Amino acid sequence: MSLPKGLAEEVSKNLVMVARLIDEDPEGAYGYSRVALRLASRVAAVREAAGFAAYANQKYSEALAEFRAARRMTGNVELWPVMADCERGLGRPEKALEMAGAPEVHKLDKAGQVEMRLVAAGARRDMDQLDAAIVTLQSPELASNSVQPWTARLRYAYADALLAAGREDEAREWFAKAVESDKDGSTDASDRLAELDGVAFVDAFDEDEDEDADDELEGDEGDLDDKGVESLEVESADVTEAVEPVAEAVVEADDDSDDADDSASDDAEGDKR
Repeated sequence: MSLPKGLAEEVSKNLVMVARLIDEDPEGAYGYSRVALRLASRVAAVREAAGFAAYANQKYSEALAEFRAARRMTGNVELWPVMADCERGLGRPEKALEMAGAPEVHKLDKAGQVEMRLVAAGARRDMDQLDAAIVTLQSPELASNSVQPWTARLRYAYADALLAAGREDEAREWFAKAVESDKDGSTDASDRLAELDGVAFVDAFDEDEDEDADDELEGDEGDLDDKGVESLEVESADVTEAVEPVAEAVVEADDDSDDADDSASDDAEGDKR
């Protein structure tokens, strides 16, 4: 609303493209975010979008700077967990843990607090503190039977931490719980569960393509064989037709040569007489 109408429309179009592409084409989303940032760097929504686009491309230093700018403009703490995760991306898990214990965390809504817990557990794992990561994830939200938007990711992270700690049976149980709550397939919990159960998936489409390719190859070989035999038969016939006149000519030439030799012999005997 702070921009002139024409400029506002141009900026909004670029922000829409950032939202559309950020999951499937992070680089494309980043390009649109840079255009929006060039047009309206003093708009908090633009700085936030630029931060998420940079974050999706693992440009953590740039993302952190944009998130900090957006937070200064709005005073909102909802970006606190992703800012802490940027610290992890920059190789500073201790800083992420420090942020996890900051007063700002208490100002987050339930989803933000769960996200902060996930980041803190990730920081513990970065520091090879697997048991501490497991304890960090143990919470009322994890124990709850109700399914919330964050439930699948929380259960998945807990299962993955258990597996990393060598607690395979417990990990399998929690991967199964993650599958139950993951209605939109936001995690690969089903694949991880199948892997633990020793189940290997084969893509039927790939098998069909391989069989079709084999059939085509066999068909081509058969055609080549038929064509090869036919070609040899044609060539043999052509050679026979071509050789027969030459053979007849050679025979005639031999006969003429014999006649000439007989004639020459008779003449020679006549001269002697």
